[in-house]
Amino acid sequence: MLRLSSLFHRALAVLLLLVFSFTGQAFALSVMDPFNLPAAMDGGTVKVGDGVAYADGPRHKLDVYAPEARGTSAPVVFFIYGGGWNRGERSDYQFVGRALAARGFVTVIADYRLVPEVTYPGFLEDSANALRWVQDNIASYGGDPTRLFLAGHSAGAYNAVMLAMDPSFLREYGVTMPVLGVAALSGPYDFYPFEYGEVQNAFGAAPNPQGTQPINLVTPETPPMYLATGTTDPIVRMQNTERFAQKLKDSGVWVTTRYYEGFGHMEPVIAMGAMWRWRMPVLDDMVAFFQMFGAFPSGVPYVAVAPDPPEQLPDSIAPMEQIVDQLNAMFQPIEN
Repeated sequence: MLRLSSLFHRALAVLLLLVFSFTGQAFALSVMDPFNLPAAMDGGTVKVGDGVAYADGPRHKLDVYAPEARGTSAPVVFFIYGGGWNRGERSDYQFVGRALAARGFVTVIADYRLVPEVTYPGFLEDSANALRWVQDNIASYGGDPTRLFLAGHSAGAYNAVMLAMDPSFLREYGVTMPVLGVAALSGPYDFYPFEYGEVQNAFGAAPNPQGTQPINLVTPETPPMYLATGTTDPIVRMQNTERFAQKLKDSGVWVTTRYYEGFGHMEPVIAMGAMWRWRMPVLDDMVAFFQMFGAFPSGVPYVAVAPDPPEQLPDSIAPMEQIVDQLNAMFQPIEN
């Protein structure tokens, strides 16, 4: 059973009350904060890089998470968060960094510039720039740059897939590390024409809109893909993943698909964290995919242990369902 201390219950209850009471920009709490409480994240990990600059500017900083017990160099996951290309903070996804670090990965989460400061391809260029930092520096944090995987959620899944499929972005920044595989959660891969405000703001000025669509960039050299989505996602419908997966298969590219029954847009990434992991095996599935493509050459990856589902959700975390609903409501649809 998932066991939370009574002290944690009280602290979380207070935090949830504050999250629901103060939703304006002036209040510092994030709706993601409950997932990042120390008692809600995986142990056995350490934040080895905090706010490291990969370029000039306030949005050009990254965090690095690693297993606490480190021996030989570890595989690297570069995780890109989503937010409709116009919002998001690396600090909101500490639980993802800790979850992957607990499975033996050195994990990098970088901020990138957002709309309206930049539009396509500015946010992709920032992530490519951060990957150059990874190439040059990750060995000193315990990571092996020759075992690199990209991962992302929502708009971040798009960014990760594009960096793997369009070599011009990495080439521009001198990134030569091979991308062994990409894990993409709830991502949009085929959403032209641009019909909604957030998408129009991010991509409307692109000189070649068809070239912004991952489904149009598939080649036999595309790295292996793990594509996961909720079957009831109203933001990026399941059919988007299905179309992209079929195009990959038709081109001879390895693709693993997971469709999590009855879940929406935010649930797959939230379920990577310890608090919600019992809801779906997304972390186990992702780690198994990475292992298939060389994450742990010894064949002995860290074993992912999912908490047993609680017999009764503690009263103090019962509002978690409301938080997930609130998170899903923050997004506009990406496709019609």
